[in-house]
Amino acid sequence: MSDPEFQVLLVDDDEALRDLLRVFFQQRNIEFSVLHDAMQLERRLERERPSVIVLDVMMPGVDGLTALKELRGRGDRIPVIMLTARSDGTDRVVGLELGADDYLGKPFMPQELLARIRAVLRRQGDPDRGAPAERRAPCRFGPFELNFATRTLLRDGEPIKLTGSEYAMLEVFALHPMETLSRSRLLDLLHGPGAEVTERGIDVPVWRLRRLIEVDPSNPRRLQTMRGVGYMFVPDEDVDNNAAQDAD
Repeated sequence: MSDPEFQVLLVDDDEALRDLLRVFFQQRNIEFSVLHDAMQLERRLERERPSVIVLDVMMPGVDGLTALKELRGRGDRIPVIMLTARSDGTDRVVGLELGADDYLGKPFMPQELLARIRAVLRRQGDPDRGAPAERRAPCRFGPFELNFATRTLLRDGEPIKLTGSEYAMLEVFALHPMETLSRSRLLDLLHGPGAEVTERGIDVPVWRLRRLIEVDPSNPRRLQTMRGVGYMFVPDEDVDNNAAQDAD
């Protein structure tokens, strides 16, 4: 048998789901391991580094959101896909703000989880994204410096507070400078294909970023709107701002 395509660590207290996914992934030559709860996740990661963690939100003891917060608080950028049985969307918003790479609601088809895992791993290994974060040179534009390793934005050396979603979007733009990104392309880069977010839902986070990095958010120079298409990140302030754009 060939080497496994990648390794999945599922953290979920649902025994039936664990058994179902174990069979599904192993039949596809994908290494699969489980944890019954999140209390031992840190210790597990000290001896096992899966390609991706699939983490349930609602578990006894340490819940998934707390586990994710602790994981990101330690600076661990291992990809995480959250699972939730709640339908109001609150968990999804909080999880993405805390640094989750994607979200999937229960119940779901194993094929959809596999597709989302592959999408997340493609984003991690996309050649356009360059080297891993810890080895990627900071992106400097104007008085700003975006540090990929520490996930921080500095202005004249002083840190600027970013939410997880704001950082994720700025990172996407910084890794695709001078490239017109449609709203659908941005959604794929941020959340993976099939994300339950409308294309117009991109506009509000862009507006929030402009308030942080533009001298005049109503006349953006760095984060330009390309008429009828999407957006372009222009890191060099000297670049002509005559690209076709419309007011948001």
